[in-house]
This record gives sequence, structure tokens and C-alpha cells, in this order.
Amino acid sequence: MIKFYPTAKFDRDAAILMISKEQLDKKRFEFSNDAIKSEILSLSKSGRFSADTDELFPINWSGRLILTLGIGKSESMTPTAFRISVRKALLSSYLKKISDIEIIAHLQIPFIIHGIIEAVILGTYAWKKYVTDEKETKEVSSKAYHIVASPQKSYEEAMTICEGVNAARDLVNDNADTVTSDRLERVIKDIVRDRKNILLEILNRKDMETRGLGLHLAVNQASRKEPKLIIVKYHGATKDSDYTALIGKGITFDTGGLNLKPTGYMETMRTDMSGAAAVIGALKNVVALNLKKNIIFAVAIAENAIGSGSFKPGDVFKSYSGKTVEIGNTDAEGRLVLADAISYVNKNYKPARIIDFATLTGACVIALGHDYSGLMSNNEDLVKKLLSSAELTDDRAWQLPIYPELKDHVKSPIADIKNTGLKGAAGALSAGEFLRQFTDDTPWAHFDIAGTAFVQEQGRFYYGHGATGVGVRLITDYLIRN
Repeated sequence: MIKFYPTAKFDRDAAILMISKEQLDKKRFEFSNDAIKSEILSLSKSGRFSADTDELFPINWSGRLILTLGIGKSESMTPTAFRISVRKALLSSYLKKISDIEIIAHLQIPFIIHGIIEAVILGTYAWKKYVTDEKETKEVSSKAYHIVASPQKSYEEAMTICEGVNAARDLVNDNADTVTSDRLERVIKDIVRDRKNILLEILNRKDMETRGLGLHLAVNQASRKEPKLIIVKYHGATKDSDYTALIGKGITFDTGGLNLKPTGYMETMRTDMSGAAAVIGALKNVVALNLKKNIIFAVAIAENAIGSGSFKPGDVFKSYSGKTVEIGNTDAEGRLVLADAISYVNKNYKPARIIDFATLTGACVIALGHDYSGLMSNNEDLVKKLLSSAELTDDRAWQLPIYPELKDHVKSPIADIKNTGLKGAAGALSAGEFLRQFTDDTPWAHFDIAGTAFVQEQGRFYYGHGATGVGVRLITDYLIRN
């Protein structure tokens, strides 16, 4: 729970008091409590507190804990570093057993307050569903945070958006046999229930067979679970306003198919539906914020299982678009379900632009690591707007090239196109090129989130272990501003 108050009260069980080096040097603070000011200046004079970045020092004041947090020099503070510092204080042992916390920033400006909100909601998130120790499960969820700032609409929006991020994280973190196509359908129906400005289309196996989504069906053909393409048409703007389509890869578990993933690579493959989770998180935000935009949300859901019915390397399948595809590798399955989804949405809903999210390639992880999503597009104006949102939201992305010669990477001698590129070269780019060929030149952008969707053993930035909800903040901001 987060509440806002215009002035510091120091009346809670504990307070996080942020101090910059400039404040300490100039002896100017944003609060009016002279006793606490005097205590901080004494600590500074003795050399025990210097307001360095991430520095924590506890003060016992009138039976309450004042946890001073150094944030360094304001001029060198980045949004990421600020969120990391606040998260460190929130999760410190000093506050472990304290449930009522006041947070006092050195400046009450939107950039700072938004950072605090994200540190609280995103930074303290922990996946505890299957933890049986009651103390562990209650530690974070029962806390109340009181941020010193005058309430603003943008702060409420930031909180809503963060909840959408965490909803996506919950879906990604849960068991693969729990988050099935049926479960995702229920989640989506719960979000859009009783909304008059929404139309819902759900294609199951029989529907896909009738309409010819051969690539999607091929990926799922060894699974006992139902494949689905779920499409939400959200009408928030005028009739003559165009539609933006968001499409997410929803492979609920990826064994790699007959090109089986080895140990060390399969254990986190429940996360291969992170693209679909991002689209669902964005849908949740759009509905909650009642955005005045027209948007298509589509999630392409399948399970890449193995068995006697598995699709096979070397086989050729016909896509919804009519193009035939040679299967070079069954572990390049995400681009297959996305190709059919892109073609289907494009033909039947005619959006002005398409943006997809997918944990698509290990090659993107090799190229960009775990801090930046890869962005590929056929439209520079769309790229510019998306990168602006990436920078504003700290949902980082880096543009990778799409160029004419990439067509040669996905040529097939026996079909129109192949689902793999040249061996050991430009894997992320050839995957993007494969998708591009199903867009019919509609303005399109593709986010490869393979490296950014999940944090394994060690924390990254202000995330702990598990799903990050990557893409939700970025795309929600894009939809709000464009």
C-alpha cells in the first residue's frame, strides 16, 4: 500500500530519509525537523555519514528508526541507480520487521517520486506463491509506505502501471502446467469482463485448422494442451482513429521440440511466454487507465512439447499467409506462432502498426546481454517513439538493423522461407527478418526480450530473482503518449 503526504511527519515506525551530497555540504534539507537535522550534521562531522551512493546509517529518534540513505551527487544520479538505492534501503535488515514506513525524498519532483514508486512496487516484488514459511510470505506484502509528496495523477498512473508489470511477472514466474492457454484465457477474460468497448476473439485448435494457421498448429502438435490465439479489440478512441496491434509470443513451455534443449537451458523455459505476459500486462494497464486509444492485443499460445506427434526438422508447413516454411530447427518455434499471429491480425484487423514481444533468440542475449532488449523494425518513426519510451521508463532497448540482404539468411531450397538463418551468424537478425516477411509492409517493430525477461540467481538492477515484466512500462508509456 502506498499513500502520499505533502510534508514529512516522522510519525511512522520508520522513515527512509534520502540525503544527497549537496544537501549535506550546504546543510540544506527538505524537511523541517531541527533535531534530526542536527543529528545528521553530527554524523557528517564525525565522518560516520557522508551521503555516498547507497550509504545507509540508522538513527534512533524518539523510539523510531530514521534510516538515512545516501544518494551521492544529484548531477551524477541516474534513474536506474536511484531505484537501486531506494530498493536497497527498503530491503535492508533495518526495515525487515517494520511494516509502516515513511519515505522522504531530497527533492519532491516527478522523476524522483516515480523512482520511489517503482522501487517500492517493482523492487520489493518477490515470488512467494510456493513458499510455505508464513514469515517469508508476509514480509513484503503487509508493508505500508507513506511517500512525502503532494498527490498527483501521474503518481497514481505510475502505481497502476507497476501493478500491470507485476501481474505479468506473476504469470511468467508460475508453473508451466499452471499457466496454460486455458489459464491465460481466464486471466484475459477477467481483465475485460463487463467492458462494453471490447471485443474478444479466441481461436482454438479447430478454429486454427479451419482458418489455416499451420505454423502455430505445427508447434503445438505434440502437446495435449489446447493452442490458442486470443485477440482483444479495445476501442477507446473515435471510429476513425487507427489501431495499434500488440502481439506476444506465448510458448507456455519450450522443450526445444525434437531439437531438444540441453540441461542448463531448459529449466527456465516456462518463461518463454514472457511476450504474451507483457501484452497481458499492457492490456491490464490500458483497461485500468481507460486509455482513449484503439488497440489490438493478441497472444499466440502454444506448448512446444515432444512426443510421437512432434513436428520435425526438414518438414514444410503452410502458414496462414500462404507462405510455406521449411523447419530448420524445432527450437525456432516462437517465430512460427508469431508469423501466423502477425498475418492473422494484419489481415483481419488491419492495424496501422504492429509491435511484437518475444523471448525469441539466444543470439540477442549474446549480442546485448541482459540489460537491453533488442529492437528491430521496418519503420524509423516507430523506432524513434519506442526508444523514447524505453528511455523514459528505464525499460531499456537497443535498435538492431534490418536490411535487404537478410532475406538471403532465411532462404529455403524447398519452401518459400526457412525458420532458421545462416549457421552461427546474425541469429537475432534473421529471426527478425523472418517475422518481417509476414508483415505485408505494415509499420512493424519487434522486441527480442530473451535476455531481459528473467533474472536468474543474482538480482539485476532493482529486480530480484525471477521475471521482470519487461516491456509493460515501455509499451504502456508509448500508448499513452502516441
